[in-house]
Amino acid sequence: MAKRQSIDVPGVRHNAPIPMGAKVGNLVFSSGIMGTNPDTGQQPADPKEQAKFLFENIRTFMEMAGGTIDDIGHVRVLLKDDAYRDVINEEWEKMFPDPDSRPARHALNVPLRGNMLFQVELIAVLG
Repeated sequence: MAKRQSIDVPGVRHNAPIPMGAKVGNLVFSSGIMGTNPDTGQQPADPKEQAKFLFENIRTFMEMAGGTIDDIGHVRVLLKDDAYRDVINEEWEKMFPDPDSRPARHALNVPLRGNMLFQVELIAVLG
């Protein structure tokens, strides 16, 4: 049986006592990854800036897990408002430019807390 390992992103923390994610064997599961600036610990008010940090944090998370963004199989996007979908899509296409090699994705509108405009959860298989 595989031993579980917690994964964190330097400078990005939850308010609850949970890691940013966990790795079990070659499977990686994230908690909610948000668009927090790791240098300030704050979520920018500007949606584009928050989205930029969100995708940078995804990349860092995967590196901390021992993988890359190419290992991501599924992403759940949580949106405070559907109006932010275009901002997410812009960064999504930058991170995953090949339409024939993108993770599966599902987006939902949810009442996120505070300045958080969006958040993602992901599942990856390290190869």
